[in-house]
Amino acid sequence: MSKLMYDFGLVGLGVMGHNFILNVADNDFTVCGLDLDEEKVRSLIEAGGDSQKVTATTEVGTFVTSLSSPRKIMLLVPAGDLVDKAIESLLPHLDQGDIIIDGGNSFFTNTDRREAYLKEKGINFFGAGVSGGAEGARKGPSIMPGGNKEAYEYIRPIFEAASAKFKGEPCVTYLGPKSAGNYVKMVHNGIEYGLMQLTSEIYDVLKKTCDLSNDELSATFDQWNKGRLQSFLIEITAEIFMKDDNIAEGRLVDNILDKARQKGTGKWTSQNAMDLGIPVPSIDIAVSMREISALKDIRLKADEIYSRPEPVVRDKSELLKQAEEALYFSFIVTYAQGLHQLAEASESYGYELNLSEVAKIWRAGCIIRAALLDDISTTFSEAPGLKNILMATSFVTKVQAALPSVRALVSHGVKSGIPLPGLSNSLTYFDAFTSGRLPLNLIQAQRDHFGSHTYERIDQEGIFHTDW
Repeated sequence: MSKLMYDFGLVGLGVMGHNFILNVADNDFTVCGLDLDEEKVRSLIEAGGDSQKVTATTEVGTFVTSLSSPRKIMLLVPAGDLVDKAIESLLPHLDQGDIIIDGGNSFFTNTDRREAYLKEKGINFFGAGVSGGAEGARKGPSIMPGGNKEAYEYIRPIFEAASAKFKGEPCVTYLGPKSAGNYVKMVHNGIEYGLMQLTSEIYDVLKKTCDLSNDELSATFDQWNKGRLQSFLIEITAEIFMKDDNIAEGRLVDNILDKARQKGTGKWTSQNAMDLGIPVPSIDIAVSMREISALKDIRLKADEIYSRPEPVVRDKSELLKQAEEALYFSFIVTYAQGLHQLAEASESYGYELNLSEVAKIWRAGCIIRAALLDDISTTFSEAPGLKNILMATSFVTKVQAALPSVRALVSHGVKSGIPLPGLSNSLTYFDAFTSGRLPLNLIQAQRDHFGSHTYERIDQEGIFHTDW
């Protein structure tokens, strides 16, 4: 290694780390990588070419001393114990005021713990969610940092340069103190689960009741991607249907086993929403469907035991119209649920989130990027105290217009025996959220009957109990 002092350090030179550090270097910062794997170190140095801007090492001490002060070190290692081990390996070599950034999907309470621990030692710690996959890391991801606001100024130029851009605006901003960044990334991933589940259901109903070929499915999603459903997930779905299988005959999508895996961020979103008392059923069911999909052996046996109705064949043009409107409605509802959770978490955990800014940095680079987010950002900007976009005038018209198609499509799925839990949960959430009177009065009566849990009345204030 040369004696040049490097602007930015990165620990963990897997695909994400390798790509992100080269991205930073492309934006005229000098970078140094650290990995215990000599091959990964060698690969990064080779990728940097003859440039003096990129280097790497397997030695922690050499790595830290090569960085300019305050040292700005990003960790891109798997969440969990490896993050703590990486921090402990760095600590003996750091000075007060240095900055460590966890770029992985760490659970937000772990980030709070690490931030408090390092603060005692005079080290600034950031949880910074990074979304966009390997390609985003290389070409520009959406970055969600949270931590000390003053210390963020040292990393802001690097993150703004390396992030994705939407009409010239960087898809990164300071979100708030402590674990604000990791929390926002967690909910981002929960929304991602919901959108993916919804897209898969639309695929299922179109394939089973319209008998659309993969070519037709691709053309449909490609057309939708040119309209109000424009988004990364719709774009790649169109591409997926056209991919030939290089092992067997036909298209690859038809030979992929229907068992979806998960890394936990969707589950965390769902669990924490329950802790906060915020309903996110479109996200909840997306997590549950991945769990159901894992029960492949049992599902196959159950399929032989139970009969189901034959899919009701529908007019193609009518069904496609309903499918587009239902998907658009459900996308809105899923974003609404996730952002409502962020609004409540911001108050409960002191994040001071600006939801307009959150939606802004999701407009490019990240997995849930979509044209819809521009409207969402504008809506929150115009109504800063808003918690749920379903209450915004600008969304009432959009949602109201789509409702007949949503109801028709969900009904069509029920009649055809096709599970549409994401779509139906989105509709049920909407119907409950917009109902001035729910049957929960009966539940309160039951609770008081068997457990003397008391109830409130509609005609006078106070807490009541009845001897049933």
